[in-house]
Amino acid sequence: LFNIPNAIIKPTALVLNIFIASFTSWRFIKKGFFDLKVLLPIAIGAIPFAFLGGFINAPSHIYKSIVGLILLLSAISLMTNLSSRIDKDLKKPPFFLAMIIGSLIGFLAGLTGTGGGIFLSPLLLFLGWGSTKTTSGITALFILINSSFGLLGNYSSVQNLPTQLPLFIGATLIGALIGTTLGIKFYTANTIKKVLALVLVIAGFKLLLT
Repeated sequence: LFNIPNAIIKPTALVLNIFIASFTSWRFIKKGFFDLKVLLPIAIGAIPFAFLGGFINAPSHIYKSIVGLILLLSAISLMTNLSSRIDKDLKKPPFFLAMIIGSLIGFLAGLTGTGGGIFLSPLLLFLGWGSTKTTSGITALFILINSSFGLLGNYSSVQNLPTQLPLFIGATLIGALIGTTLGIKFYTANTIKKVLALVLVIAGFKLLLT
């Protein structure tokens, strides 16, 4: 979002998240790659803490360093476990534990102004709570929920959204169409994990270096 004032970057990103996540979750759910029993406790824990995180203005250099390191460690974990039990020995999450994890992710999402999916995806895979493609569907709907509530918290900024927003939405939906088609029809579980690891590395270094 170059040349966009800092004050409206967050609500603009949240609006784009809502459009992308709506389309992505619809495609994955339609193909059966979704598990409500996994998402529900995580979402219940995340929603109130996403609001709380959004209200806290912590020094950015502190949380950026912490989150950046977490993302890089997650990427390393994914790359070193490509042939592990992931997608094989899957289990249902304990409800209370999933709520606690959702609370932590929701807080980080609110603090950083993201949908939280970049934290949730590697964690679901690491804990064995979902197959690779099911994790994609769960994460997409989680981002939709988190971003929607986050936008409600930034409602006063919505009237100042950039005039280029329709172009941004169109471009991101094209990207979502390509990405979901590759993820659903062509990519293997290991390929998806490699792509996710690359995204985590890019996001991690971006947070550490900016």
